[in-house]
Amino acid sequence: MSAESLQLQYSMDIPLLLSNLLHGAARHHHESGIVSVIDGITHRHSYADCELRARKVAQVLGELGVQVGDRVGTLAWNDHRHYELYFGVSGMGAICHTINPRLFLEQILHIINDAQDRIVVFSPDFLPLVTQIADQCPSVMQWIMLGEPAAGMHIGGKQPLNYEALLARHDGRYAWPVLDERSAAFLCYTSGTTGNPKGVVYSHRATVLHAYACALPDSHNVSACEVVMPVVPMFHANAWEAPFSVTLTGARLVLPGARLDGESLYRLIEAEGVTFAIGVPTVWFSLLRHMQDRGLRFSTLRRLLLGGAATPPAMIEAYAELGVELYQGWGMTETAALTTCAQPLQSQAALPPTERRKAIFATAGRIVAGADMRIVDDNGQPLPWDGSAGHLQVRAPWATARYFKATESALQDGWLPTGDLAQISSDGFMRLTDRSKDVIKSGGEWISSVEIENIAAGVPGVQAAACIAASHPKWGERPLLIVELKQGSELTEQEVLQHFEGRIAKWSRPDAVLFVDSIPLTATGKLFKLKLRERYGNYLMNRL
Repeated sequence: MSAESLQLQYSMDIPLLLSNLLHGAARHHHESGIVSVIDGITHRHSYADCELRARKVAQVLGELGVQVGDRVGTLAWNDHRHYELYFGVSGMGAICHTINPRLFLEQILHIINDAQDRIVVFSPDFLPLVTQIADQCPSVMQWIMLGEPAAGMHIGGKQPLNYEALLARHDGRYAWPVLDERSAAFLCYTSGTTGNPKGVVYSHRATVLHAYACALPDSHNVSACEVVMPVVPMFHANAWEAPFSVTLTGARLVLPGARLDGESLYRLIEAEGVTFAIGVPTVWFSLLRHMQDRGLRFSTLRRLLLGGAATPPAMIEAYAELGVELYQGWGMTETAALTTCAQPLQSQAALPPTERRKAIFATAGRIVAGADMRIVDDNGQPLPWDGSAGHLQVRAPWATARYFKATESALQDGWLPTGDLAQISSDGFMRLTDRSKDVIKSGGEWISSVEIENIAAGVPGVQAAACIAASHPKWGERPLLIVELKQGSELTEQEVLQHFEGRIAKWSRPDAVLFVDSIPLTATGKLFKLKLRERYGNYLMNRL
């Protein structure tokens, strides 16, 4: 075969664009769409409605002078308007920059100014925040409120615009441009627990490929028959890809808004027939307590996907008793979230449910299709998949290769370092043993804070538990267990420590238990161990 014939194009060259996902859902899934809760009011839109409104968003941005590649910031909850912005901003060639309102004020200022957002669209809930920062955001030429601004209101010397009024001025007759599929579609910043947040850019191609990977049976297993509710915020790694995999398949999408308490979520799940939901463990703890306290059951919910923190086995079993399969996934902002998922192999499918949950669902899972992972030693040399612990590295078409504005690659030997320590079994199931910065190094031995936290979470009366490395004059570091008790619990330190008998090596047991009123969480719902180390890092030194 000649070189000339090899260059012939044998398939259609259709770019992988997000606008194509929404257009496909609007064209082929007429009975499905978006259910959105805003201030207690339920809104319903078909995918065709959402595409029309997204086209209007693109028209509005063009009218306001937004150009291809400009950043448009969002400060919003999970609702249909945020969904429209996802597709309207990226569809016209701009970059949708989702801003996490739970970050510190200084961090929010940093990321808006670092991104040089031209427009910021915000929910009325965040008006006090926007008012505080507007004067210090010189790049922002217009603020748009997802509501009715009060008469005479000014933000940063500018009168905010009304989102719905802007959309009403346009007819939606807008043709999605054919963009380069490798052009940027989204910008999301890390949580910044060890410094200023860093920007991660997601291209159209990366996001569409990730949507396909997430929808597969061994990942989210999303089909047109599902009703999916992402409780993970849309400002956190694009809600772990859920809006895109759901749109790709035409499933119904339920967006819960700002009310994420157990009672509100249960009512919404039952009212809308949710079959699959996604979120961090703290949210599902709240829902579980609500269910158990009232003796409730689910009528439609079958699956919960958790990420962001290790899931205690006791929680997995508690949901199993309610008829819900609770399993873990793992990812990070740099990988657009989902990269592994705890789904069984053929050889494990016939295991008894309890044994399968213990063997599979308590792990972070195996790599999703299209990605790869490995563990390496301190010198970067690959380690065998035999239970050895090492530094976890990944690669995937949707994983970042370089941070926003960075000149240097984020990769090492073509792999992305995750900052996690992990073990990989011979059949490819990955178990996180700790974050590199959270592992406890005691007398030359490594102690997993995650293992201690999982055991502590199973102690009756414990609401939440975090284990940190505390300074010790002899061993360098020793584990300190910090516990938040359930209301009414009167657990003692000795009772908690007794729970570790026979469950962990004696030298790995916590040296002390410290009871606190509440354990701080990061902006993404994870245990804020940096703050805990700052507060209690010398606790054992002071106690000796």
